[in-house]
Amino acid sequence: MKTRQKLRKTELKLQDNYSKKELILGSIFATIIAISPFLFNLYESVPDTKVWDTFLFSYDSKYYESVYVVAWTLAGKVIPLILLLIWFFTCRHWWYHTIIVPISMFLYQIIQTLNSDLYWVDKNLILYMLPIMAVVIPSIYLIRAKMFDKLNTANKSLEELEDEFMIKPTTFWGKIKQYF
Repeated sequence: MKTRQKLRKTELKLQDNYSKKELILGSIFATIIAISPFLFNLYESVPDTKVWDTFLFSYDSKYYESVYVVAWTLAGKVIPLILLLIWFFTCRHWWYHTIIVPISMFLYQIIQTLNSDLYWVDKNLILYMLPIMAVVIPSIYLIRAKMFDKLNTANKSLEELEDEFMIKPTTFWGKIKQYF
């Protein structure tokens, strides 16, 4: 009897710790989303010069001829990328893998902006995204086809099917490992 009580207390402690971790992670995500307009406007603190020298680094804007414009361009790509990543890691729907497509698009644009400082940032983007889309789109279609097949053969709700298709890792790092 005492062992069951100890086991029950241990279970309750684990549930409390899990809910605390969820609360902390949820608070971090909510804070990032709430301050995203302020994060976007950080580019206004960058000087409007061709070369920006700080104690950490020196940046020379080749094409834009203004570090301010480069910072504005990056802010327009980094903030949506952060919001998409939050959405990807917190989404519970069966189609959440499709969010990888805009994530890869924004990553490519950021790399191109930093790498070459050129004006044709979006040039040939579709060629680089085709392999990603070639994997994501058919897999989403197959999952959709399986769901509709099960809906037609069994009397299950859409929520029950989503739960059946979801692999639920126990930790944040477990969810990250699921994709790589």
